[in-house]
Amino acid sequence: MQDWEGVSEFAAVARTLSFTQAAARLGISTAQVSRRVSALETRLGVKLLQRTTRNVSMTEQGETYYNHIRRALDGLAEAERAVTQVNAALAGRMYVTAPVTFGESTIGPLVNEFLTRHPALEVTLTLTNQQVDLVAEGYDLAIRLGTLQDSSLIAKRLAARTLHVCASPAYLAPRATPLRPADLSQHNCLQGTLDHWRFQQSGRLRQLRVHGNLRCNSGWSLLDAAVRGVGLVQLPDYYVRTALAEEKLVLVLEAFRPPEEGVWAVYPPNRNLSSKVRLLIDFLAERLGKPG
Repeated sequence: MQDWEGVSEFAAVARTLSFTQAAARLGISTAQVSRRVSALETRLGVKLLQRTTRNVSMTEQGETYYNHIRRALDGLAEAERAVTQVNAALAGRMYVTAPVTFGESTIGPLVNEFLTRHPALEVTLTLTNQQVDLVAEGYDLAIRLGTLQDSSLIAKRLAARTLHVCASPAYLAPRATPLRPADLSQHNCLQGTLDHWRFQQSGRLRQLRVHGNLRCNSGWSLLDAAVRGVGLVQLPDYYVRTALAEEKLVLVLEAFRPPEEGVWAVYPPNRNLSSKVRLLIDFLAERLGKPG
């Protein structure tokens, strides 16, 4: 077991960035923690932690090492729970990432609901539109939208999202409602990060370049502009659902709506999926599959 000496101590320091707090968690002295971490660094031949009189921080090698060993430590804890607490509540840590807007509007609230059912769990939810490397950055699960890139990751489809073209009744009142995508050339089309909208026409997916007086990388800002009557907007259903229900927006060009896109749970391959991650995936699939 010599190869494991100092690993738990280093992990505790990495989590708290404090030798004192790590010692308190482990129930040993600060001197023991420091001695065992130093011995681990000597054995590995790398500096894992930067120590000053005031602060502790991880080196680049320390972060890499921690991202790998925390999986092993979590696995050991899970193994112990599997054989000693078969009927116990779910516990442990999960690292999850999701796109910013969909995470704020949908995934975040569902994770919160999941935690109310399993309060012993600890979840770190990171919202980012960057395509993170799940293995290198230590994530258990990613929620991704649309068409997935080819990769070695495992994906499970949770639900679908739909793009809608909408406008406010006030915008449409003095104008002719567009009946086909070509009619958009006569309208103010509010744009996101792309300068084209997507439609399905004559059985084929088509990209149509649109023009308008507002371009913004925030879907919520585009939604607000559409509700205020500035122009038409094409957004996923989770943006516009409430505004449609409250009749602040109406649907346009539904006959040309593009095919549904997937909402996916993605996780690394060649890894036994822990019960907590599997249950979260099943919970998200069940909740996202319900209308509204």
